[in-house]
Amino acid sequence: MPVTLRYTYRLRPGRNAVRALEREWNVCRWLWNQAVAAKRERRYWLKDTDLTALRATHGWLAAGSVVAQQQVLRAFRADKKARRFKSARRDLPSLNYTRRGFSIQKGRLHLPRKTVIPVVWSRELPSEPSSVRVYRDSLGHWYASFVVEREEAPLTPTNRAVGIDWGVKQVATTTNPAYDLPHAERTRKAAAKLAKYQRRMARRKPKPGKKASRGYQQAKLQVAKLHKKVARQLQDAGRKWARKVVAEFDRIAVEDFKPKFLAKSSMARKAADAAIGATKRELIEFAKRAGRDVVLVPPAYSTMTCGCCGTRAKSRLPLDERTFRCDACGHMADRDRNAARAILAAAGFNRAGVDVVRRPDPLLAGMAAD
Repeated sequence: MPVTLRYTYRLRPGRNAVRALEREWNVCRWLWNQAVAAKRERRYWLKDTDLTALRATHGWLAAGSVVAQQQVLRAFRADKKARRFKSARRDLPSLNYTRRGFSIQKGRLHLPRKTVIPVVWSRELPSEPSSVRVYRDSLGHWYASFVVEREEAPLTPTNRAVGIDWGVKQVATTTNPAYDLPHAERTRKAAAKLAKYQRRMARRKPKPGKKASRGYQQAKLQVAKLHKKVARQLQDAGRKWARKVVAEFDRIAVEDFKPKFLAKSSMARKAADAAIGATKRELIEFAKRAGRDVVLVPPAYSTMTCGCCGTRAKSRLPLDERTFRCDACGHMADRDRNAARAILAAAGFNRAGVDVVRRPDPLLAGMAAD
C-alpha cells in the first residue's frame, strides 16, 4: 500500500543562495505577521486574492516567490494553535514549495529566482516529490524535506497484542516487560556540560545595541549542539523501540496521553527528558505504515482500574504509591504495569495473548475443594 513519507537531506547552499533564502524568509515572515494582525484586529482571514493585491502594491513582495507566499497563508489557515507573530530573532527560517515552485536537475535543488542549491543525496527518492520544505536548524545547517509516496508491504501477522502506558519513571511500560522503554535521562547526564556552556554565554553576553563577540557565538553554538545531540539520542531511542514493538505485535493499545500538563508540575524536567509525545508519534506512525491495528485509549481511570478483573478502585492512587492492589480479586501488580493491562482491556483486545490471566480467588478455591 502507498504511504506518504518525508525524506530529508542536507543542503550545501553557497553564500548567494543563503542570502536568497533568508530574503525569501523575511518576506514570508512579514506576510505571516500581516495575517496574524488581520485575524486579531479585524477577525479576517487573508486569502490568495489579498495576496495578489499586496503583491501589486509592494514591489519587494512581488519580487519573492508567489508559491512560498501562498503556502504561508495556507499554513496559517490550517494551523489553529500557533497563530503568533514570527520574530527574526526567535524563529528559524522555513519555506514551503509545491511542485510548481521547485525542480531537481542534475542532483541540485532549483528554487525560484534562480536559486540553485547542491543536495547531499544520502539515499534515492522513491518517487517524484510533491512538495519540499527548506529550513534551517539551530546549528545553522540547511535541510530539504521532500514529501514522497512509497510502497509499504504489511508486516507478517503475529497474532499478539500489547498495551502501553506512558509514565515518568519509565517512558513506556507495556504488558510484556521485555518491551518496556526505560528512562535514559539524557538531559540529566548532559546537565553539567550544558551549565558550563551557558555560564560561558552569560559571561560573554553582549550589551544592548552591541554586536556579539566571536566567543559568545561559539558558546551559543556549543549549547545548540548539545541540545541537538540530546534530541537526536531521544529520537533514535524512540524510533528503535517503536520498530521493535510494531514488528512483534499486531494489535497495539496506546494510552492517549498528552504530556503538556506535566510542564506545569514538579516533574516538568524529567517529563521533557522522556520525550513521551515524540515517542508516541513515532509508534503510531510506524504502526500505521506496517498495517498494524492501533487503538488510542483515553487515560482516565487507567491507574484505578484492575487489569485482571476490571474493577475500579474507589479512590485515586497517590503518585508515591507504585503498587496497585485490587480489593475485589486480590490482584497485586506494579502501578504502571496494571495500567497497561487495563488499557489493553479497554481497547477490546484479547488479553490472553499477552499472558494476562485472572488469578484464582483462594477463598473460592477452598470452597470448591470442600
